Amino acid sequence: MTTTSPSDTSSRTETESVDFLIVGAGLSGIGAAHHLQAKLPGKTYAILESRGAIGGTWDLFRYPGIRSDSDMYTLGYNFRPWAGDKSIADGKDIREYIEDTAKDEGIDRHIRFHHKVVSAEWSTATSKWTVTAQRSGGDVVTFEASFLMCCSGYYDYDKGFTPEFAGIEDFGGTVIHPQKWPEDLDYSGKKVVVIGSGATAITLAPNLAREASHVTLLQRSPSYILSLPSEDQVALGLRKYLPARAAYGITRTKNALTAIGLYVLCQRYPGFMKKQIRKLQEGWLPKGYDLDTHFTPRYDPWDQRLCLVPDNDLFRSIRKDEVDIVTDHIEKFTDSGIDLKSGEHLDADIVVTATGLNLVAFGNVTLSVDGRVVDLTDTMAYKGMMLTDVPNFAFVVGYTNASWTLKADLVSDYVARLLAHMDKTGAREVRLKRDASVGEEPFLDFAAGYVLRAVDSFPKQGSSAPWKLRMNYFRDLPALRYGKLVDDNMSFR
Repeated sequence: MTTTSPSDTSSRTETESVDFLIVGAGLSGIGAAHHLQAKLPGKTYAILESRGAIGGTWDLFRYPGIRSDSDMYTLGYNFRPWAGDKSIADGKDIREYIEDTAKDEGIDRHIRFHHKVVSAEWSTATSKWTVTAQRSGGDVVTFEASFLMCCSGYYDYDKGFTPEFAGIEDFGGTVIHPQKWPEDLDYSGKKVVVIGSGATAITLAPNLAREASHVTLLQRSPSYILSLPSEDQVALGLRKYLPARAAYGITRTKNALTAIGLYVLCQRYPGFMKKQIRKLQEGWLPKGYDLDTHFTPRYDPWDQRLCLVPDNDLFRSIRKDEVDIVTDHIEKFTDSGIDLKSGEHLDADIVVTATGLNLVAFGNVTLSVDGRVVDLTDTMAYKGMMLTDVPNFAFVVGYTNASWTLKADLVSDYVARLLAHMDKTGAREVRLKRDASVGEEPFLDFAAGYVLRAVDSFPKQGSSAPWKLRMNYFRDLPALRYGKLVDDNMSFR
């Protein structure tokens, strides 16, 4: 290992060697570092982060009202109880939670900021990864590691998705995407149109309405939206009588069961759940509100992600006439706003294109094995965290129907146990062999637009375990934490 300080990258002139290399210093990366150093304290490691701060998604997104769409008792780590009062937490509080975890455990000393990983090449001869990263100043540096773990999520951090809008260049106002929210944007007293119907759009609308003169939420088609209290009274009550870890563990299990239970009910009894969701919305919205047009999607509940708002904030803004919902298609932009296909015109000073995100596999890092570039579409995911014929490599992709961190904790714990097994047996390499009897399926079986646009560039998943990417924490828990660590799909060398 080089003699340079972990935080000193400017003087590094040779390849730095560590046992374990993590890509990404967000929620998953900091969690992975905790599990590694807690279970295998003798391992050396580094975290490569392309940006200049800890937090990942929660540092990138800074639009008004940014918050979790999962409760913090499941979005938080299993090893660090969430101590905030809000269950649906603000982005700033989540970012500070991740930062505090890194600082309190000394993980921050292992982070190399402004290091964008470009490529990673595995050598069977040396049983090592050589990882190339570009620093913000343009310098290219390399790292060597025995094991590589990608914790960069699946969002493209460079840009979000914006459709081609006719006449957008003619618009006299401001057009912004939430992923690139300007810190100095003044929307007070302005007419704002938010295009979109997903979590970002329904978060922005009521928050912008606090200062804007009026906000219109323009959607092509509606999403299922439910309200959840921002504070979990059961959790707050348990804290009064139980130790913090016990109270947190009970609440975490309760909320995970609730989330999975809701998902299962929606999948098995969609007609019944449609009626229940509509009944709740009728109580939150003005009498006679056009639910059929604005709140009744064409698909069944949880075929796409079900959106949550805290404390009825969107519904309250609609009742107060602070937010209008318009369900229509855009004909074209004009100097003063947007013409719709229905013939209606929406005046706007600011248009926010909350039209989705772009997905990329493993941060667009080029993976190679013995000089051959890996075609991800030819690989199959094992247990939703490793790839066929890509040795000593793991990744984190969380649940689409529950908290991301529930899966991240399971994956990191599994990888730490796998490394311990390899150390015990003297193995330097673990490789997954493709099971020819298992059929292929898309990596993410989810009908959301941002998934459908990119899923063909991702690895495949299999039609049966352990190749199936299950979206159920309570099925993964026994399999990944307590189940068999090694099976016939693995080969060690």
